[in-house]
Amino acid sequence: MKAESLVNEHCLQKNSAEHEGYAGGRRSHRLIWKERGSAGPALLEKILNKDNLYRAYKRVKANHGAPGIDGMSIEEALVWLKENGARLVEDICRGKYTPQPVRRKEIAKPDGGVRKLGIPTVVDRIIQQAVAQQLAPIYEPLFADESYGYRPGRSAQGAINKVKEYAEEGYTQAVVLDLSKYFDTINHEHLLNILRRNITDERVIQLIKRFLKSGVMDQGVFEETEAGSPQGGPLSPLLSLIYLNEFDQEFAKRGVRFVRYADDIAMFAKSRRAAERLLNSSVSYLEGNLGLTVNRTKSRVVSVFSATQFKYLGFALGKNRNGVYVRVHPKSLAKFRSNLRNLSSRRHAQSILPAFRAIRLYVSGWLNYYGIATMRKFLITSQQWLNQESACASGSNGNCPERNCGSCGNLVLMGSWPTTRLTPARPTGEYQTPRGSKWPLQTKSCTSGDSLIWSPLIQPLRTNTIEIAVYRTVRTVV
Repeated sequence: MKAESLVNEHCLQKNSAEHEGYAGGRRSHRLIWKERGSAGPALLEKILNKDNLYRAYKRVKANHGAPGIDGMSIEEALVWLKENGARLVEDICRGKYTPQPVRRKEIAKPDGGVRKLGIPTVVDRIIQQAVAQQLAPIYEPLFADESYGYRPGRSAQGAINKVKEYAEEGYTQAVVLDLSKYFDTINHEHLLNILRRNITDERVIQLIKRFLKSGVMDQGVFEETEAGSPQGGPLSPLLSLIYLNEFDQEFAKRGVRFVRYADDIAMFAKSRRAAERLLNSSVSYLEGNLGLTVNRTKSRVVSVFSATQFKYLGFALGKNRNGVYVRVHPKSLAKFRSNLRNLSSRRHAQSILPAFRAIRLYVSGWLNYYGIATMRKFLITSQQWLNQESACASGSNGNCPERNCGSCGNLVLMGSWPTTRLTPARPTGEYQTPRGSKWPLQTKSCTSGDSLIWSPLIQPLRTNTIEIAVYRTVRTVV
């Protein structure tokens, strides 16, 4: 796209007073250019650097996102950029670039209601990604240690482990805060003022403002966006982090124990009275200082050991004689069993082999997320139930040449706990864990020659100091 040469030609002219101003900006483009003159290397040049734009394009392509309102796919965008990339960079430098409205897409929430997404066009997503790639190194060191969402090297597993650490220290009363439509209620002017503290290039501020004010196209009807940063664009997660970092820094200075994953906030205290004071002060700050809306009915004080009331990122906490442990929340377990039932039902599984492959893929992903939790008994009972389902399927749908094939009837997809390796105990086909739990595995194969026995060698994989369960298979047909 020859972005680098265009940046040098159009963006580095400090005396370019003839450039037109940004539409809707509070200051003229001439003044913005003059302020930028003594600020050192300008941020906009880094954003429009050829290598940065190319990395942004590759990232957007890897995400396999849907088209925006123009219907342009990522493949079509590449052809368009080859022809119009030079003019696009020039328009951004001159302040003439106007993002297109985002396409409204609603998806159902598990607990009811809908989540409104805003899908930008592919070209706008590339520019947003280029901006995010340059802003992330600036703001990452400024984020609080208690923030875990949308950040490199951090995860939901790290967040729940931090909650467990607080509980072990005696902070067992949790303040669960529910922000109502957080991404749709971010105050634009407040966000832009926060950005100005660390971004000296006002042209970048005005570019971000244009993305925020681009509007929404909902079923052919244009709607202006006076607030919010629609979910669906590459820049939205970073802007949401920057906005709530104000809350993080304020309560970190107060010495409050809390964990935040995106807009999921949990605060902790040692007594219920202290937790209730935290609830009142946090609601006051979020609504009064940040202009957000707190759902008063869902925000409450609960015990971290209450399985029915405390749920954080799909996890819960338990306590026994060995101490505090992480467990999967009952609602997450029920959803897992329901999905397994759907994948193994005869309505969805007309052929047994594709059904087994789909189940294996789903279970592997589920364990990669929940593998840090203690769930031995649940895995054993789920394994037994799944074996019964697979035996029923193989003996009734006629896809297996041997209807009572032991391989199909005893498909092993799950193990008992992440740190246990199944080892051969007897030559009769039984495998035994070090704790004495037996898993009957039959070695008989289908007459087609494909063995469907998957030995559940679940080994711990250390990633970012978090152990997560990962499948290792001995024999597989996929």
